[in-house]
Amino acid sequence: MTNQKVKPAEGKLGIMVVGLGAVTSTFMTGVLMARKGLAKPVGSMVEYDKIRVGKGDTKQYLKYREVVPIANLSDIVFGAWDVYPADAYHSALYAEVLKEKDIEPVKDELEKIVPMKAAFDKNFAKRLDGDNVMVGKSRWEMVEQLRNDIRNFKQQNGCDRIVVAWAASTEIYVPVYDPVHGTLAALEAAMKADDCEHVAPSMCYAYAALSEGAPFIMGAPNTTVDIPAMWELAEKTKMPIAGKDFKTGQTLVKSGFAPIIGTRCLGLSGWFSTNILGNRDGLVLDEPANFRTKEVSKLSTLESILVPEKQPDLYSDYYHKVRINYYPPRNDNKEGWDNIDIFGWMGYPMQIKINFLCRDSILAAPLLLDLCLLSDLAARAGRYGIQRFLSFYLKSPMHDYTQGEVPVNHLFQQYVMLKNALREMGGYEADEEID
Repeated sequence: MTNQKVKPAEGKLGIMVVGLGAVTSTFMTGVLMARKGLAKPVGSMVEYDKIRVGKGDTKQYLKYREVVPIANLSDIVFGAWDVYPADAYHSALYAEVLKEKDIEPVKDELEKIVPMKAAFDKNFAKRLDGDNVMVGKSRWEMVEQLRNDIRNFKQQNGCDRIVVAWAASTEIYVPVYDPVHGTLAALEAAMKADDCEHVAPSMCYAYAALSEGAPFIMGAPNTTVDIPAMWELAEKTKMPIAGKDFKTGQTLVKSGFAPIIGTRCLGLSGWFSTNILGNRDGLVLDEPANFRTKEVSKLSTLESILVPEKQPDLYSDYYHKVRINYYPPRNDNKEGWDNIDIFGWMGYPMQIKINFLCRDSILAAPLLLDLCLLSDLAARAGRYGIQRFLSFYLKSPMHDYTQGEVPVNHLFQQYVMLKNALREMGGYEADEEID
């Protein structure tokens, strides 16, 4: 069964990424290697996962591509913006995530991916100091330049469609400020007035992408598209938005493990999470104002899974703490420690310790691929605004907080949302329920 409403994935798909650092260079190298048959895209659900469609005699387990029309890896063209001028090949070498033997076979293709000048404001990422940046441009001029970049890239590479994803550093915390963020008109006025306090550079990218008919994905915990003004723009342009913050290591563990405690009706006294990492992300997050943005994102996961109001005996008074420490020797190999204090029968205490020695970019790359492919699918299916079905991939899923909506953070409920959306777009019945 195919759904006539979903347009086919014809022609080239341009994936334009903000930030050409460890995550992006690993992502691009992996896709280029995979399409040459030299590596496997492990971790990509689009490439590997199978979901059930139909029931009873008509039941089948199909890969996502067999359910809905998804762009092929061979149709992808990469572009980027970055504050550093290094091309994707040199960026991949510098990041030291991948071995040289896994980069060299696609060296020629990577060298051609040269980053365009970034829309950058040092006040939002004080630890970064690149010179490949737009100089002397107001916020509105940044938007105009980025729109021009997207149009030129699309034309020069013969792309039919574009997706824009933010995989750059976490900006300083920008609280939602209703006089600027509340409506699209107010946001546009602030951009034209060069309001550098309330309009983050990332908002310029999101505005430019949506205005040029490209879905936008926020891979950091920035406020960027998590404001009513951007929801209004997404509605106006009929474009999908997704965010925020790639759910790679520790929060993935949390969103998968907290349901064990909740389902088993065990109590929680405290959950202490700490991380050490040494890549550019760690450097930026060493700045307290930038860490605050990440902290808000990481803290939000647990509270919507283990809800005090629903089980006061078990969750009325737990202590939740998150820490990130910059530790250069680890580079991209992040270590996440979780200490979980639980209690059981008659209130007797127990402890769980989880030590996840993960590779940040190795976990993020397939996630970035899936988000880009599924956002492109959503656009062709006529879905626009916040794409809640992509919550599975995100630490702090976007939701309409103005209406008191609580995001779904429970990993297995998020998986049901993802499968149901694919079934619907494929013309099947969305037949699983979230309890």
